[in-house]
Amino acid sequence: MASALVVLNTKGKSLITRNYRQDVPYSVTDSFVEKVIEEDESRVKPVFNYGGHSFVWIMHNNIYFVLVSKVNANAAVLVEYLHNLVDVLQRYMDNVTEESIRDNFVVIYELLDEIMDFGHPQYTDAKLLRKHITQESHRLTLKGDDGAGAPSAMGGDPDACPWRPAGIKYSKNEVLLDVVDSLNLLMSATGEVLHSEIHGALKMKVKLSGMPELKLGLNDKALAEAENSRSKSKGKYVDLEDVKFHQCVKLNRFDADRTISFIPPDGSFDLMTYRLTTKVKPLITVECRVDKHGGSRWEYQIKAMSHFAKTSTASGVLILIPVPSDCDSPIFKTSTGQVKYVPAKDAIEWTIKLFPGMKTFSLRAICGLPSIRSESAQLRRPITVKFEIPFFSLSAVQVKYLKVEERSGYEASPWVRYITQAGNYEVRIDA
Repeated sequence: MASALVVLNTKGKSLITRNYRQDVPYSVTDSFVEKVIEEDESRVKPVFNYGGHSFVWIMHNNIYFVLVSKVNANAAVLVEYLHNLVDVLQRYMDNVTEESIRDNFVVIYELLDEIMDFGHPQYTDAKLLRKHITQESHRLTLKGDDGAGAPSAMGGDPDACPWRPAGIKYSKNEVLLDVVDSLNLLMSATGEVLHSEIHGALKMKVKLSGMPELKLGLNDKALAEAENSRSKSKGKYVDLEDVKFHQCVKLNRFDADRTISFIPPDGSFDLMTYRLTTKVKPLITVECRVDKHGGSRWEYQIKAMSHFAKTSTASGVLILIPVPSDCDSPIFKTSTGQVKYVPAKDAIEWTIKLFPGMKTFSLRAICGLPSIRSESAQLRRPITVKFEIPFFSLSAVQVKYLKVEERSGYEASPWVRYITQAGNYEVRIDA
């Protein structure tokens, strides 16, 4: 839990102060100014302990948003709260600046009392907050709001569905669902996988009229176990971990029969995120050999290989090979793609537009070094790889069905697409 929230400008002057628990002195601001503002802020971590207090802070438009805690609080929750607070203020103001905060400090204090209670973060939905911040003289117009007031959901209480306004109409009703798998992988210089995990997300783009209810079924292992108790179930199922849902999902329905039922927001949003810790084979491997000639010239022999089926093709492949910071006038020769030296990153950037499955491409680079160094000098940074493979599911998560139900009975077109992409994908160099 948080004890106090402080908003400061770059000079350390307090713009907003809200002491929720009255267990920290107001002079605690001086400790933050001494630690962060008067020193090099880039060297100070976003979460630190100083003077017997814990500080969590972010910076937006040269404004410091700071939470102070006297106890051992959940730092991740407080960081997320600060980002949500900035998002709420941006919804109430065109731009969150020092001037806009001074002009609207009354409504900001009202918001702070709604979104945090005695140091405990509460809801941060801007549409729902509009219903409780009722003083017209202090209310600001939301972006895209016509001033008609907060819309109600399904003709009833706005709290029932604050994320979707009523009266939405489309000439063509459709819903697009992307199953996106991001592969985090660390590989040794010899090709051994040291760490691998999949972070997935169900990303939706909804263009549906009215107030529809959607039902989504996945090949979840827990659902399969429930079905097996009633009938024989065939097919491959996956064991999802760390599942997180958008607030629109009816959790009681999911707990009962593992059906994901929800009234979606309009537009794009992340319906669900998950994680899989199964051991994964690398999709693209990179072999790198560095030959050092007399300490004044390094020669790179790089080979990139794809290990997925020939029917699939990776797009936007980007391989970043680290080089010494004083690399001078590098020379490149590659079998495909484009290569360039990026001094700002101290790296060679190899871009391959299309990388078919079961293919091998090579790159040869020679870097001159103006300063002589020993043969034992090493590169500590790994090679990083970025790519995207459309119509390819690494996690084997499959959508069994996606149904759209709306009281008017219109027909909607659901579209499902599978995408696998690189997350933190790194290959160590033995150089």
